[in-house]
Amino acid sequence: MKKPVNPWLWVPTLYFAEGIPYVLVNTVSVIMFKNLGMSNGDVAMFTGLLYLPWVIKPLWSPFVDIIRTKRWWTVSMQLLMTAAMLSGAFLLPSPDPEAVASGNVPVSPFIASLAVFWITAFASATHDIAADGYYMLALDSTRQAFFVGIRSTFYRLATIFGQGALVFIAGILETRTGDIPLAWTWTLVLCAVVFGAMALYHTFVLPRPDTDSGHLSGTGRSDRAGEIFREFGRTFSTFFSKRQIWLGIAFMLLYRLPEAFLVKMLNPFLLDPAEAGGLGLSTEQVGLVYGTVGVAALTVGGILGGMAAAGWGLKKVIWPMALSLALPCSVFVYLSMAQPENIWVTCSCVALDQFGYGFGFTAYMLYLIHFSEGEFKTSHYSLCTAFMALSMMLPGMFAGYLQEWLGYVDFFWMVMVCCAATVAVTFMVRKTL
Repeated sequence: MKKPVNPWLWVPTLYFAEGIPYVLVNTVSVIMFKNLGMSNGDVAMFTGLLYLPWVIKPLWSPFVDIIRTKRWWTVSMQLLMTAAMLSGAFLLPSPDPEAVASGNVPVSPFIASLAVFWITAFASATHDIAADGYYMLALDSTRQAFFVGIRSTFYRLATIFGQGALVFIAGILETRTGDIPLAWTWTLVLCAVVFGAMALYHTFVLPRPDTDSGHLSGTGRSDRAGEIFREFGRTFSTFFSKRQIWLGIAFMLLYRLPEAFLVKMLNPFLLDPAEAGGLGLSTEQVGLVYGTVGVAALTVGGILGGMAAAGWGLKKVIWPMALSLALPCSVFVYLSMAQPENIWVTCSCVALDQFGYGFGFTAYMLYLIHFSEGEFKTSHYSLCTAFMALSMMLPGMFAGYLQEWLGYVDFFWMVMVCCAATVAVTFMVRKTL
């Protein structure tokens, strides 16, 4: 290490910075495009496609190893995302208020905004590769273990900042200005300023580990590149030759199927007026219900899930976790049928669903670790996370069109039927543990 730097000065901010673009692209964008008048079907389809970089990121991860250093990639992607967020703020369309109210604004005015979100998504996925690799290079194994909880905590705080604070601020600005595009413009500017400040901070504060030497030249670079691509090929071949590979992939794709459909329609359901089958919440109320209370319940569920798994092991807890992930989705059947006006009833239902998801998701992550065991553990885990992203991307893309076809009540009943997929793959996988 060329210059010792206390990890407390950079680990929390690094993982806070890692979380912001992910939540901006995959969650905040849903609320923003919905508020700007895009239909539920188009919102789900085009924001669902934004998951793609996280699905295919293993394809370009070798280049992050070959070209430059992990520190360079980390800082460069943060600066690129800052520029993209700032550009996105001023490329938002200003649809006619009547079209916005109708919820049928065509996709064409949003093409520039979607392009910026695509750039942010690819930069964010690349940043994930670099930042996680940098974390392992900059800290010894003892400090890596110590800070793993810290990095997770600050990633969750970034989620609260995005889904909670940013959405709440956008709602306040919508109310005070009466101009929805302007409100989201200033919200994205604020996000860019906060993120840009962290990028500038990391430019000077991130340490420069001696082992972080990815920039090669000449013959050494060519040999190293060839070696990496050979290992890359072996990674794929050994992954797809694993015992019971298709059962493992089925579990990765289907375990979260109910939540994959639900997550894309949760915010539109909260925002849509009662006559459209929704709950008619304001944008700032959505920031409170889903972005703050929901994320807090998700975090508590994840912590308790980790404690349960550590105490009893995956085989014993996988059934309670699978059921806790699937069954709380029923609260949305109730909400869509009752349409309660009391926001605390809604908060309680969303908190129950998110707590169950956080608790149940623990089994999923532990299975990915279990399935990745072997010679190429790190690379195989990366491929598992690609299937994890794919499991959310594919159902999410079509969730909006299904909701428009079925209506909210029948859509949420369909989500409950999808719980059978969670039960089926859990039944089959448990026999192999």
